[in-house]
Amino acid sequence: MHRLELTKPDGRRLTLYSRQPIDASLAAPSPFAEPLAASAHLRWHPLRGEWVTYAAYRQGRTFLPPPEYNPLAVTRDPAHPTEVPAGDWDVAVFDNRFPSLAEAPAAASPPPELIVPTAPAAGHCEVVVYTQDAHASLGALALSHIELLLQVWGERTQQVGARPGIEYVLPFENRGVEVGVTLHHPHGQIYAYPVVPPVPARLQAVAAEHLRAHGRGVLEALIEAERSDGRRMLYEGPHAVAFVPVCARYPYEVWVAPIVPVEGFAQLGDAERADLARALKTVLLKYDGLWQRPFPYLMAWYQAPTDGQAHPESHLHAQFYPPYRTRDRLKYLAGTEIGAGFFAMDALPEDKALELQQVEVSLS
Repeated sequence: MHRLELTKPDGRRLTLYSRQPIDASLAAPSPFAEPLAASAHLRWHPLRGEWVTYAAYRQGRTFLPPPEYNPLAVTRDPAHPTEVPAGDWDVAVFDNRFPSLAEAPAAASPPPELIVPTAPAAGHCEVVVYTQDAHASLGALALSHIELLLQVWGERTQQVGARPGIEYVLPFENRGVEVGVTLHHPHGQIYAYPVVPPVPARLQAVAAEHLRAHGRGVLEALIEAERSDGRRMLYEGPHAVAFVPVCARYPYEVWVAPIVPVEGFAQLGDAERADLARALKTVLLKYDGLWQRPFPYLMAWYQAPTDGQAHPESHLHAQFYPPYRTRDRLKYLAGTEIGAGFFAMDALPEDKALELQQVEVSLS
């Protein structure tokens, strides 16, 4: 993996990654000349016992830009600077211009004094541009390119997670206008949090209890059972799997994971990374093949906290949350799901797995 670290005119960092050497003379462009003079803050939710972040300046970010303007697309026109330069690179990572969490946010303005506790929204947000091709998708990339992306996620997790005060690093992707995407160039994001957020915190707690009680990880045990059952498997390789979980809360929900638990991307070996790329690409191609269109989804990768402690209970994996319930009706969360957190499914995981299993894909 080759990398080139640059600084944008507004002070943000840009790192280019490639499978081949990168021209060291490349410069980091930016649509913005000055640093963002604003900061986010946290407010405590007393009933839920968790923090909520507020960043009102995000209302000024790019929203459904015209097709001729895409700040993530490569251009050689100096009159229309973008976020990434032209050149021989595969993946670009840069600091988000409109972060929900930011390093030393109090430098811009302190958090307000309110009737609930407040705090600076310390953390970090990055944008990960998967490719220079604005018309591609993650699933359309070559396997070697996806392997590189997995390496990038691992390096970013290590680098960002090592910063003081960072407790958890979450790579994710929102794809499609149905899930709120405003820029269609294939890209994802990385959020680094000052606490372990509620969802991964719950996953960690359950996994730790299972490890104490049974001597092995809960996801490891589930993967063994899913492989033995076989009905919901979408990909089964020597080192990685993809399947519709027996407990799916969304139609077409899919999990992707290495078979042997690892705490995060950085702990993957070469063979595991290559097979995980095959599992990931298989799922993405099946989604697009089933719907015969770019399939919208939220992809979230869960890994160990970055608190400097060992986490043998952790098991790197992705969870895909598609927004569809049926082929002709969008899936929106219902009252029981939003209000109670109690999901109500009107489709069996086995039926949705069968639909995906019947989609033929080629990984070449």
